[in-house]
Amino acid sequence: MRTSKPARAGQYLALLAYLVFLAFPFLWLVSTAFKPPRELASLHPTWIPKDPTLDNFRQAFDEQPLLRAAGNSLLVAVSAAVIAVVIATPMAYVMARHRSFLSRAATGWVVVSQAFPFVLVIIPLFLILKNLHLINALPGLIMVYVVWALPFALWMLVGYVRAVPREMEEAAAVDGAGRLRILVSVTAPLLTPGIVATGLFAFVTAWNEFFFALVLMKSPERQTLPVILTHFLGAEGVADLGPLAAAAFLATLPSLLIFSVIQRRITGGLLAGAVK
Repeated sequence: MRTSKPARAGQYLALLAYLVFLAFPFLWLVSTAFKPPRELASLHPTWIPKDPTLDNFRQAFDEQPLLRAAGNSLLVAVSAAVIAVVIATPMAYVMARHRSFLSRAATGWVVVSQAFPFVLVIIPLFLILKNLHLINALPGLIMVYVVWALPFALWMLVGYVRAVPREMEEAAAVDGAGRLRILVSVTAPLLTPGIVATGLFAFVTAWNEFFFALVLMKSPERQTLPVILTHFLGAEGVADLGPLAAAAFLATLPSLLIFSVIQRRITGGLLAGAVK
């Protein structure tokens, strides 16, 4: 059934409105990051800075240890993403290919786990990590992020595994391939786009997370980038707007760059999987 021209125009208009809604905060952040203090205090703000400056970036690096915090965030986010994908991939394959009471229970756990707010688990989580001597330690934060990202990562990968036709695995088995060979040579290449997308989700989740990092990381040298951004707020809640915008802009760049590099490969992998 073909979509009529008015309906298609309405869809494009809705998509454009959604893109504008998403782009507005980022564009305003970029504009603020390059504005001098005089323009930031103006009663008539403009989109494009009249006198753009890099002083906000210099001040941000002078005031706070952004590079060290970015290194902590990168270590935690990459580690959490890799570990979550390594754990979730075989679990997703078993859940998708061998449906049983346990797989249905695991699926229910995935759904229920997403309904719990952070504040309900922070106290028992803090006590557990304290007993393990992992408070104020990056491995403890990595462990928390893996556990938090694992349910949704598992749910994503189950959908990708179910999209791989069983007939391809059965054909490989008829040709004499063993279970391990089938997983490595047939299933894994087709799951690559899903694995990459899941890893990207886990990375972005850990990179942007604030609450757990605020509670569990006490030493300044172990704090992550989202926590460091709060240091640009004064004692009375007054924000140092220029340096804060500059630091926040730099904090958003890794996610944007990684997605811009990977999204083409994800699309290419999906097309390659369809051909195979």
